[in-house]
Amino acid sequence: MQYIPVLSATGERLMPCHAARARQLIRNGKAVKRFDRGICYLVLTKRETGETQPIALGIDPGSKKEAYTLQTEQHTILNIQADAVTWVKEHVETRRQMRRTRRYRKTPCRANRKNRARGGIPPSTRSRWGWKVRIARWLARYYPITAIVIEDIAAITLEGKRRWNASFSPLEVGKLWGYDQLDQIAPVQAVPSHYTKSLREQAGLKKSRDKTSDQWDAHCVDSFVLASYALGGPSKPTSINMLYLVPLRFHRRQLHRLQPEKGGVRKPYGGTRSLGLKRGSWVRHPKWGVAYVGGTYKGRISLHNMQTGKRLTQTVHVSDCQMLCTASWRIRAKAVSSRALLPALKRLGFRA
Repeated sequence: MQYIPVLSATGERLMPCHAARARQLIRNGKAVKRFDRGICYLVLTKRETGETQPIALGIDPGSKKEAYTLQTEQHTILNIQADAVTWVKEHVETRRQMRRTRRYRKTPCRANRKNRARGGIPPSTRSRWGWKVRIARWLARYYPITAIVIEDIAAITLEGKRRWNASFSPLEVGKLWGYDQLDQIAPVQAVPSHYTKSLREQAGLKKSRDKTSDQWDAHCVDSFVLASYALGGPSKPTSINMLYLVPLRFHRRQLHRLQPEKGGVRKPYGGTRSLGLKRGSWVRHPKWGVAYVGGTYKGRISLHNMQTGKRLTQTVHVSDCQMLCTASWRIRAKAVSSRALLPALKRLGFRA
């Protein structure tokens, strides 16, 4: 992080400072360093207030990857690339199949529930927009965001067709709810997708065709031009370093495993707590380092790798873990080599 967010002694959000300035404040005892789920920030020990400048948050939504950029009139504060939540629809379908299967088993009679209209937003759409809102609220805790610019998602509908034609796109269905939630953080401005392309061309930037890559010009280029458009900032980013977020999967409502074991026993499965710890929490272990909490097995918990998500061990005592924070995502490093980034750096005017 080239620029570090700063909080006053009373918790007021101040303007971010340069990393060199942050180190100087820590050495002089004027600030204390803190961490929160991938962000390093400062808490001042004496200063209680200060002047702030406009900071815009640009959001580029997508089906697989999403991008977020915090931009001032002169500097690029932070770039984030996050994986989208894509598994909820499949999980809801599996839950429905298991529920229908249980109806034909020999179980005691139970009271029938009245038919209820679903209403609201579908679970898969709600989870996608909830992920965007959750990240925006997390950033708003440490940065004085004054404007949010998001690329508007418009689904093409045809007149005179069936009702489903007006709401077939899950992103189109939930965007009004998402805009309303984001507007509670800062005023929201929706920019059409074709206008985003023109902004990118005016800045002389090109977008990569590889949508799954970890390069800055794959998704963050759009979030940058959106944030820069709100403030009339520079046409080139001052930093292309990125923070990579991966949302975690939780089985909250699964009653048991899908397939029975020997003897027809279906073991319970799911839940959000493991021996008193919330699953997904970041902990520090003497042997495995910083990891996040998984499930339980015979009175012990499992730890998972922050980079890959793979399980490291499942025989850890809770007393051996130092609790860092609760989280619903993990962070990972860049999956591409520095040599693969050279073409993108040259197009942006950076020297290798």
